[in-house]
Amino acid sequence: MDMIARTWHGVTPASKADAYYDYLEESGVKKYRRTKGNLGVFVLRRVTGDRADFLLISLWDSYDSIRAFAGSEIEQARYFPKDRDFLLEFEPRVTHYDVLAAPESM
Repeated sequence: MDMIARTWHGVTPASKADAYYDYLEESGVKKYRRTKGNLGVFVLRRVTGDRADFLLISLWDSYDSIRAFAGSEIEQARYFPKDRDFLLEFEPRVTHYDVLAAPESM
């Protein structure tokens, strides 16, 4: 099966990391899961000092499915209304990768 990974990175103050994770679940992650063709999403977090880095890796069955989530400019990062309350910076781009190997259960 062909699979595409879409990666996005964001940074919050460490003090807001738990609240931002809750917001991610209710905004972007929920939207990923509700989009036809989404095969799953990983939310990774790394807290170092006073900052928390988030890496989201969403898995998709096609670029058409990614367009259904992100719109026609699939390389442009998509942000949600309350992201401004948490994020320290707004990276303009996401990255897509062809998945060459994955766990057998996927």
